[in-house]
Amino acid sequence: MTTKTMSVTAGPKIKTALPGPNAKRVLEGDEKFISPSYTRSYPMVAKSGRGIVVTDVDGNEFFDFSAGIAVTSTGHCHPDVVAAIQKQAGELIHMSGTDFYYENMVQLAQRLSKIAPMKGPHRVYYGNSGAEAVECALKLARYHTKRQNVIAFFGAFHGRTMGALSLTASKPQQRRRFSPLVPGVTHVRYPDVYRGCVDGAQDPEKFALGCARFIEEKLFKTTLAPEEVAAIFVEPVQGEGGYVVAPTIFMQELRKTCDRHGIMLVVDEVQSGIGRTGKWFAVEHAGVEPDMVCMAKGIASGMPLGVTMTKAEVMDWIPGSHASTFGGNPVCIAAALATLDVIEKEHLIENSAQVGAHMLKRMAEWPSKLKLVGDVRGRGLMIGVDIVKDKVTKEYGAAERDRIVEMAFERGVLFLGCGPSTVRICPPLVVTRDEADVAVDVLAECIREVGKGA
Repeated sequence: MTTKTMSVTAGPKIKTALPGPNAKRVLEGDEKFISPSYTRSYPMVAKSGRGIVVTDVDGNEFFDFSAGIAVTSTGHCHPDVVAAIQKQAGELIHMSGTDFYYENMVQLAQRLSKIAPMKGPHRVYYGNSGAEAVECALKLARYHTKRQNVIAFFGAFHGRTMGALSLTASKPQQRRRFSPLVPGVTHVRYPDVYRGCVDGAQDPEKFALGCARFIEEKLFKTTLAPEEVAAIFVEPVQGEGGYVVAPTIFMQELRKTCDRHGIMLVVDEVQSGIGRTGKWFAVEHAGVEPDMVCMAKGIASGMPLGVTMTKAEVMDWIPGSHASTFGGNPVCIAAALATLDVIEKEHLIENSAQVGAHMLKRMAEWPSKLKLVGDVRGRGLMIGVDIVKDKVTKEYGAAERDRIVEMAFERGVLFLGCGPSTVRICPPLVVTRDEADVAVDVLAECIREVGKGA
């Protein structure tokens, strides 16, 4: 278990009506000046954070079980990460790693190579976000293979820049009125075992295998020539798609298909990587080695950094092919190096596995005992609770999910939704069992309360 370096708080502390007076003032300014494209689930105006606790501008203290959307892996403002940022900011903030050299760019690449989910040697590209990591992978796959087409999955979220958005198939609003997108992308079914195996009539393993073999047995024989496919992009655990875990046999079959046709297997570990699922990368649960891995979010515990790591022979493009002015910023890389140190020193991957297993065990009977819960799934500290209106038809309970998340906020626990009607649970990796129990109790209470009026 982790050695806690943050002060332990007994529970959330709500002191005002929500939103409080200071929060209301900020919300008025936000309404006037900020882009309306942002998605906000409830009026949380953050001011400070320590560990899993976030304090708003009115002094209310919340347990953060969103981790800034799976970003603050070592908790908010971990002292070691803060110290690394402060030290680096006092030495050099920017010089541009695309035209000059930073020592810590090499240091981080060496560290990542040691934990890579595929055999080395490796090469690394630095960007500023998960979307940029995916953009790099998309361009590199086309460059390396000299092929133009790619395959992605329904339910996928790979980012909002135009290339990444072309791979994304999570919600219509994310793509609405932005066409034409990047051509050459074909989407196929992702093995959502819960919704795919209606009433348990279909064997989950056979269903998952069928989803993977559809590419080989149908797609490649009807509309898409395999020798023109550069890559298959896949999330080992879909994030925005609903925290849906890809079965092992599905991932293994994708690897076989890629090997058979010289296709790059690209795993998007932006949300599932860096220890969140109880291993460094979620793809490791399947025993599958990718050709490329995209990461961001938790890698720098709050600082903007995206990384595309590949087998060395894959990253064969020449100078000028791709670059980023701020990618690999020395302050962000210092934060990433400190984050990896903390994860290893405090055994946070083990903590993720243990606390996640504890939460899943506590919630295992929810589908049979709670009216609105259709499914509970996940790995480590990446857990989804599927909210349904009807357990027979598995009709999405989107409005009910949103109310549950809002009620949890009112009780001082921060969750977010994902997918059509899933509550996502992704606390910082430093979370303790006691803190997890508080969140699980609050979530159960909210589900019961909303269920009474459903």
